[in-house]
Amino acid sequence: MLNNKMTELLKVKYPIIQAPMAGGITTSALVAEVSNTGGLGMIGAGYLTPVQTREQIKEVKQLTSNPFGINLFVPNEFKVTENEIKSANQFLNPIRQKLNLEQKENMEIPNYKDVYETFIEQIKVVIEEKVPICSFTFGIPSNEIIAELKQANIILIGTATTVREAVENEKAGMDIVVAQGSEAGGHRGSFMNGSQESLIGLMSLIPQVVDDVNIPVVAAGGIMDGRGLMASICLGAMGVQMGTAFLTCIESGANKVHKEAILNAKDEQTVLTRSFSGKWARGIKNKFILEMQNHEALLPDFPAQNTLTQDIRKTSSAQKNQDFMSLWSGQTPRLAKNQNVKSLITNIMAEAKKLSYMEAK
Repeated sequence: MLNNKMTELLKVKYPIIQAPMAGGITTSALVAEVSNTGGLGMIGAGYLTPVQTREQIKEVKQLTSNPFGINLFVPNEFKVTENEIKSANQFLNPIRQKLNLEQKENMEIPNYKDVYETFIEQIKVVIEEKVPICSFTFGIPSNEIIAELKQANIILIGTATTVREAVENEKAGMDIVVAQGSEAGGHRGSFMNGSQESLIGLMSLIPQVVDDVNIPVVAAGGIMDGRGLMASICLGAMGVQMGTAFLTCIESGANKVHKEAILNAKDEQTVLTRSFSGKWARGIKNKFILEMQNHEALLPDFPAQNTLTQDIRKTSSAQKNQDFMSLWSGQTPRLAKNQNVKSLITNIMAEAKKLSYMEAK
């Protein structure tokens, strides 16, 4: 049950994938330690340049000889007007003032063409560096890109928040699909439905996806322990992808303030916001989210808003000020622990084995 088509495809001992969290959380130490312990470590390369992407792949290779993967953001067309930037900055300037940052009116936003070119360069790096597994968020790459990666014998993982998205991933040629419930922390991989329609809880999502696709399904969203792993497997998933559980690990690159916020949070403290990036994401409610709440509908889309809030997020992070940081977290913070990767994975597997033994009895 715990060794199946997914563990075979990924060549891993345990059906556990560490979620690829972009923005510096997935340090080379974290990725390698997960792979060394028998899970699948994943580099979150969404915000990396092609050069940084190559550097991190090389670092991970020096720390593990086991398979690991990389995750890329599929670029979506976006348009942003000068007026949208000006009005967003009007809302953000009072916050900048509190952080002693310079006020901004207009700003240079990367255009879609540049974002897409970076993505293509990253794909080249993944192929050249022979990374065994590549996953995608926010969409499905073109048929040409998929064919190229397949030719290089790279296992492909897609992300879906609805059955329809999962079916599209299978049709496109993905080998595995991650079914991501609304409990998940940070940005979710929705790309076909509106943000409200794709808010399906994991328990409802897994069996429906499993019934409609033939490729292995991986469950993601709020899973923190062996109970979550076994529940997912009972519903037909072949493994789990866990983010928040790994975020509070010692090897993770998350800011100490971010880790503390999760370790002290209660279940009802996580909310959905698009104020940080222009794309809905789940995090712990703080001053920034509350102050921006009324303006949310007027903010530009991802990645424009993400660029606009960069100075605020970086400065708050450096000042260890959790009021204006993006404290991404899934809906199960009460189960988060400050431990090393080895303890986390060992405990999950021990608990899962105990549960499957009780079931067998």
